[in-house]
Amino acid sequence: MSRRRSDSRPAAGFTLIEVMVALAIAALSLAAVTAAMSQMVDAANSMKERTYASWIAQNKIAELRLANVVPEVSEDSGEIEYAGLEWTWRSNISETGVENLYRVDVAVSFVDSDATIRTVTGFIGEPSIPGQSNVAWTSSSLPSGDEPGEEPGEEPGDEPGEKQ
Repeated sequence: MSRRRSDSRPAAGFTLIEVMVALAIAALSLAAVTAAMSQMVDAANSMKERTYASWIAQNKIAELRLANVVPEVSEDSGEIEYAGLEWTWRSNISETGVENLYRVDVAVSFVDSDATIRTVTGFIGEPSIPGQSNVAWTSSSLPSGDEPGEEPGEEPGDEPGEKQ
């Protein structure tokens, strides 16, 4: 004799179809989260590489400025190790059309790659005597009787805006 259920309550729990649908939804959700995380990691690495390349290019421009000589119109390149990676840089110095002002373009890439990661442009002017760059801003270079912050023609001790 077989045993039958005597009560008319439905069986408790999930059917196999419901479990399979729930697992499929969970798998799709996890795949989407994994893809989003992968994109964020790639974006962070790309940003880090562009930042390092920018720093390398800015350092090369600073080196040219600190040499304190009139640069020659030319192209140059070299390799550098920075942040544990091997980089290559290419600089191009050109005239701007303004006397004694030169444009410097520095492109940075990885050593075995032709793809430029970052290009930075700077300008180099005529070299100056060290320590003499702010002469124009000292009070001794103002016309006699004028002090910084005063209107031209005001006498010392006058109230600001008061004309005689």
